[in-house]
Amino acid sequence: MNRAHATREAWHPQTKEDRDAILRELEEVLASPHFCNSKRYPTLLRYIVENTLAGKLELLKERTLGVEVFDRPATYDTNTDTVVRYTAGEVRKRLLLYYSEHGHHNGIRISLPAGSYVAEFVHGDGEDDALDRASVLHEGEHVAAGPGALNEPGPAAAGMQDDAVHGSPHGIAEAARSRTHASATRFVWLALVAVLIVAAVAVTWWRSRAAHSESAVDAFWAPVLRDQHTVIVCTGSSVFAPQSRSGVTTAGKDIDYTFVSMQIASAIAEVSSSMEHSGTATQLASAATTTLPDLREHSIALLGGYNNQWTLRLTRPLRFYFIEDQGTREIIADRMQPQTLYERDQSLPYSSADDYALVARFRDPTIDGWVIVMAGLGRNGTEAAAQFVTSSHYMELLRDRLGSAFANRNLEAVLKVSVIEGKTGAPSILAVHSW
Repeated sequence: MNRAHATREAWHPQTKEDRDAILRELEEVLASPHFCNSKRYPTLLRYIVENTLAGKLELLKERTLGVEVFDRPATYDTNTDTVVRYTAGEVRKRLLLYYSEHGHHNGIRISLPAGSYVAEFVHGDGEDDALDRASVLHEGEHVAAGPGALNEPGPAAAGMQDDAVHGSPHGIAEAARSRTHASATRFVWLALVAVLIVAAVAVTWWRSRAAHSESAVDAFWAPVLRDQHTVIVCTGSSVFAPQSRSGVTTAGKDIDYTFVSMQIASAIAEVSSSMEHSGTATQLASAATTTLPDLREHSIALLGGYNNQWTLRLTRPLRFYFIEDQGTREIIADRMQPQTLYERDQSLPYSSADDYALVARFRDPTIDGWVIVMAGLGRNGTEAAAQFVTSSHYMELLRDRLGSAFANRNLEAVLKVSVIEGKTGAPSILAVHSW
């Protein structure tokens, strides 16, 4: 049987046992690495599969999915907010990756056809896969036999050989032409194999070079930007406080008119420009008015230390963190070395004391997403931290310190920042940690 491609027809489960089997398959898919580290992809796929099985196809429309799954208002603009389309596209890709690695071990496959939000199910006993493999092997045998078949003479070739044996000039000439044709064919096949080998080596080299040439800045931000079109830049804000050593204090929710310093404005510009360069939009938000559901919708870039409640809260479990409730003291502590404290020199004027900053990238279980932290003890440290994470030079230094741990792991770095007459100087790396 010559069958190059085996196909399966869509399966429409009719019984409770069939539907339960699909739900078991769904749980296995969602437990795989392609889905288990995200929140939005499993949520969308589960909603689609369950409502497809329930026959509630009227719920599987883009706007309805945006409202029910992603908590969008009923009047949201689906043209500007493409969360459903983008997430569905990622779900399709991850399903393909999952089944390319795991095959149809349960005889069931879940898919999401392009242009549709209705799940499709395929059911079989594995026969089609076996046929596919057999047909591929069968075709491979024909290909392998191509040049080799020239060594096994057919009837005509055998006749030519007989003529050559008996000394016929015609037979000798035909035999010579046959040998020449065989040699030429073998040469063509060998040349083709050589070209394929060279092409494979070239592709491998190109991929290796591309991976190596990825900038350190891109590598640092890659986990945060991988799943998102928009990053929330959540910044602390302040109000004037003449009695404070820094001249300002953190703004609360009840303050109508807050401000950010020139240093924080510079940090916002640095991060937004870097995100725009990578094709990612930014959304500026005040830490005082940002809620937990807001953080769970997007990847987060936190600016500011003591004036940003989310920086204090999300870095609290980490090795390097901000000590709270220390009165006027502002300190970055080291959980592994409690005796090590990073603190501005209280004997110097605020505008002349070197600052310290915390840079971190980690996946936070509270919001089920990636977080970037750029937080100084003061505003100079925050400005330097933003410059640090958007600078190829500083990111290369950090990558050199962390090595292979730099790419996709959680990491922290403590920086020291020179401050002269209130101006932010160059940062230097004091300590790093990854996990």
